[in-house]
Amino acid sequence: MKFMKLGSKPDAFQSDGSNIRYVSSDLATDVAVVVGEVKFYLHKFPLLSKSNRLQKLIVKADEEQSDEIQLPDFPGGPKAFDICAKFCYGMTVTLNAYNVVAARCAAEYLEMNEDVDRGNLIYKIEVFLNTSIFRTWKDSIIVLQTAKALLPWSEDLKIVGRCIDSIASKTSVDPTKITWSYTNNRKLAVQDRIIEHETIESVPKDWWVEDICELDISMYKRVMIAIKSKGRTDGTVIGEALKIYALRWLSDSIDALISDDHIERNKSLVETIICLLPPDKSFGCSCSFLLKLLKVAVLVEADDSAREDLVRKISTKLDQASVKDLLIPARPPQTTIYDVELVLCIVKRYVLQEKSCWELNIYENNEKGETELSLGHGSWLNVGGLVDAYLAEIASDPNLTPSSFIELSRSIPESARPIHDGLYRAVDMYLKGHPDMSKAEKKQMCGLMDVKKLTMDASMHAAQNERLPLRLVVQVLYFEQIRSANTTQTLNRTSNNTSSSTPNEEEEWDQRTLQSCKSVRKQMEKVKIEENGELQSNAKLTVHKNSSKNSRSGAQLLPSRSRRIFDKLWGIGKGNVESKSSETSGSSQSPTTSIVPGDTKSSGSSSRNRRHSIS
Repeated sequence: MKFMKLGSKPDAFQSDGSNIRYVSSDLATDVAVVVGEVKFYLHKFPLLSKSNRLQKLIVKADEEQSDEIQLPDFPGGPKAFDICAKFCYGMTVTLNAYNVVAARCAAEYLEMNEDVDRGNLIYKIEVFLNTSIFRTWKDSIIVLQTAKALLPWSEDLKIVGRCIDSIASKTSVDPTKITWSYTNNRKLAVQDRIIEHETIESVPKDWWVEDICELDISMYKRVMIAIKSKGRTDGTVIGEALKIYALRWLSDSIDALISDDHIERNKSLVETIICLLPPDKSFGCSCSFLLKLLKVAVLVEADDSAREDLVRKISTKLDQASVKDLLIPARPPQTTIYDVELVLCIVKRYVLQEKSCWELNIYENNEKGETELSLGHGSWLNVGGLVDAYLAEIASDPNLTPSSFIELSRSIPESARPIHDGLYRAVDMYLKGHPDMSKAEKKQMCGLMDVKKLTMDASMHAAQNERLPLRLVVQVLYFEQIRSANTTQTLNRTSNNTSSSTPNEEEEWDQRTLQSCKSVRKQMEKVKIEENGELQSNAKLTVHKNSSKNSRSGAQLLPSRSRRIFDKLWGIGKGNVESKSSETSGSSQSPTTSIVPGDTKSSGSSSRNRRHSIS
C-alpha cells in the first residue's frame, strides 16, 4: 500500500476524554472548533495560514465575540479534521488509501487551496492520488470503497470517477504485462516458470474478478459498465466476474434471501447482475448460473422486466441445462412445488428461437426445408431428454394437473424425442403419484406415448405395468412382436441369401409373417370386444373353465390374460401361432425387465387385480 508523510514536527495533539482534543503548547489556545461530538481547542494563527474557510469563520466569531466555531456536516468527521489541523501546525501526518479520500474532502470543505498558501493540502493530496493511488490496483479499490461513505463530496471531486477509470483500465491490460500483486484474496498458485527460455505467465484473464467483489453493488455496477465499455474484455470473463460476485453476496439459504433485512438488497443485487449480463449467447454465463439467478429473482420478486430478460437469455442455451437447475420453487398463488409455468415458458421460447434459426438457415441457403426439424440435431435431443427428465422429477407433485403435464410434454417437437423411454418413465411416475385419475385423464396421459418408439426394456416393463390401460399393454406387445418378426425375417433372408435360398421359400416366409400379424390383430379385436361387453354389462370378470385345453374364449383374470396375449404374440416369431396347446397358454412366463426403479414385477408371482374396463 502506498503512503505519503506530510509535515515534520512531532504530533502534539492530546485527548482529554473521548470528546476533547487539544494541542499541548506553551501558548494558550484561543479558538474552539466543534466537529460532530468532538471539540478541538486550537490556535487561530496556524488555521488562518492554511484555510480560507476558517479565516472567514474566525472573523465572524470575533465579530460575535465568540471563541467557538461550529462545523456541521463536516466530510470525514473528526478524524478528517484532525488530519487537516495537524497539517496546519506542520505536524507529521500520514496519508494512505484508507484516509486520503476523507482528507481530500475535508481539505475541500476548508478551502485549503493554493490561493491561501503555496503547496497547500489540496495540492499535496492531488499529487498523491495521481502519482500513487490511481496507479496502484489495490489502493484504487480501497479508495473506491471508502468514497462510498463520502458522497456527494467524493463524486463532485471526481475521485469516484477517476478510481473507476483506473480500475477498468487495469482490467484491460494484457495479463502477460501485469507486474503488480493482482489479488487481495489469494496468491499466485503457480509462480512464473522458465522452460526452454520461455516465460509461462500464470496470471489468468479473470485475475481481477475476486478483487472487486468487495465493492458495494452500486460501485460494482459502475466498474463493470466501465470495463465493458473498454471493449477489451470478452463475455466469458464478464460472466465469470458476475458469477463470483453473486456467489459472494447471495446466500444459499432461501430464508436469508427473503428475510425482511436483506430482501431489498438482494432484489437490487439480482436486478443489477441481470442488466450486466453479456448479450452474446455464445459466451458469458453458463445456463446453470442463469437458472440459479432466476430462482433468486423469483424468490425476491425482482422486476418483471429483469425476469423477462433473464428468461430470454436462458432460453438461448436451454440445451446446456440440467434437471436440478430447472427445479425453481413456485411462489403463491401457484400451488405446485415447482414453477412449471416458468419452465414451460422457457421451453416454448427455446423451441420458437430454434425454429426461427432453422428457417433462416434454410432461406439463406435457398433450400427447401421439411416441416419438421432435423432429427439428429444435438441440441434438440438434449432438450427432449431434459424435458422428459423434468417431467419425471415433478410427476409426484399432488398438485400438478394432467393438463400442465401434457402441455409441457407436447411443447417440444417430435424430433426432440426419437425414443419414448424417458416419457414413459415420466407418465408411469405420474400415474403412480395420482392413483385417483379418471379413465379419460389416464387415456389422455398415456396417449402422449408412441409405443413404437419404446426400446425393448421399456416395452417389457410396460407389458407388465399394472398402472397402464390394458389396451396400451396390448399395443406394446403387438408392436414389439412385429419388431421381433421383422428382425427374424431380416435374419432369415440374410441366411437364405447366404445359402442361395429359392424365391419360393422367401414368399412362404412372407406369407407366414402376414398371417401371424393378422392373428395378432384378431386377438386385439377380441380384447376390444370383450372390454366393450364388460362396460355394457357392468359386471365383474369371471373365469370360464372349459373341458377342452384349446379353448380360449371368455374373460379371464388379467395376469393370465396378459400372459396369454404375450405368449400368443411371442409365438408368432417362432411360427407357432396356430399352436393352441394348454402347455403354451397356461404355463409360459413373461420376461421380467424393469427400467423404473422400484417398479419391477415378476409375471410368475403376479397378483394383479381384476380389470373391469379398458381406458
